Amino acid sequence: MSAGVTLAEAQAQLAFWLAESLKLSSQSYETSTGDMSRRLTRADAAEVRENIKFWDAKVKELTSAESGGRRRIRYPVMG
Repeated sequence: MSAGVTLAEAQAQLAFWLAESLKLSSQSYETSTGDMSRRLTRADAAEVRENIKFWDAKVKELTSAESGGRRRIRYPVMG
């Protein structure tokens, strides 16, 4: 048995975080009780974006490994 994340688990995580990104339009809301009012935040947009990037990369890595392909390394072009 190998340790680590399976492709199916990585795909499930990516799907979860993509669904969370759709909820960001209702990210915060206000609630009031009597004289008190509070603004609450449901999700941190930066955290959601970082998780999407992480799980997308993991899915691509595991897909490549499963198909026996070589890992593609991309370098940003500065200019």
